[in-house]
Amino acid sequence: MPKQDFLALTDLSKDEILELFGTAAGLKSGERRSNLLAGRTLAMIFAKSSTRTRVSFEVGMYQLGGHALFLSTADIQLGRGEPIKDTARVLSRYVDGIMIRTYEHSSVVELAAHASVPVINGLTDLLHPCQVLADLFTMYEALGSVEDRVVAWVGDGNNMANSWLNAAAILGFELRLACPDGYRPDCAVFKAASAKTRITITEDPDEAVRGAHVVNTDVWTSMGQESESDARALAFRGYTIDEARMRLAHDDAIFLHCLPAHRGEEVEDEVLEGPHSRVFDQVENRLHVQKALLVRLLQ
Repeated sequence: MPKQDFLALTDLSKDEILELFGTAAGLKSGERRSNLLAGRTLAMIFAKSSTRTRVSFEVGMYQLGGHALFLSTADIQLGRGEPIKDTARVLSRYVDGIMIRTYEHSSVVELAAHASVPVINGLTDLLHPCQVLADLFTMYEALGSVEDRVVAWVGDGNNMANSWLNAAAILGFELRLACPDGYRPDCAVFKAASAKTRITITEDPDEAVRGAHVVNTDVWTSMGQESESDARALAFRGYTIDEARMRLAHDDAIFLHCLPAHRGEEVEDEVLEGPHSRVFDQVENRLHVQKALLVRLLQ
């Protein structure tokens, strides 16, 4: 059977995503046997620092009976100029799967092209599919479904926004993005999603949030963009999610944030800690959904 990679949400069909959520629910409740990856090893390559991605994958492999190896690019030959294709082939001789968290999406694509074991995109500057899988699962838990819902994204058209576009294209829900001019999502990703479901892009956060079932945001300045922080703070002025803005959403709306959050910038503390917030459910669900993904790819 050929290996399957997970580089983008579009690597999975709607039915496969729903099947994955069924597995995640069973693992979360304890109804499914947990030692499904006994004897398997996952190499985890980190060019970008992490809390949730590292801990959730490492703990997930342990709980499934397997083992995870943390590999900082500062500590392996990849960080000293070894070609990605060589690293891919070397690791493929040792491990059963590779997860990578890095900058350029092309690096993940090249790694997968030369690895003979499954490769998982733990984050790139273009996409963050593992996070959005967990967010979608959180939506299912809180709202019962996603297909007939409206999701609002407020802020930077970054890797999270791009992965939400992919999710909308696969699952068919309505997605509204409020992004300042110059900070819109990737054009190709946006066009592909717009051809498959209802996508709205606006510079007015209230327009995006009004009546939405999910209100979603992220930091205004991501890793690697620190030199832009002043310009971004100016561009995103007025894009903060506060209680007044949340009141525009559906009565049963939930608030999501992938963390870490800059409280008082993209979201007020009263929202992050308020009754609509499912932020720490998202955190937990990274573990369960990624365990389901690991079982699918490595078992």
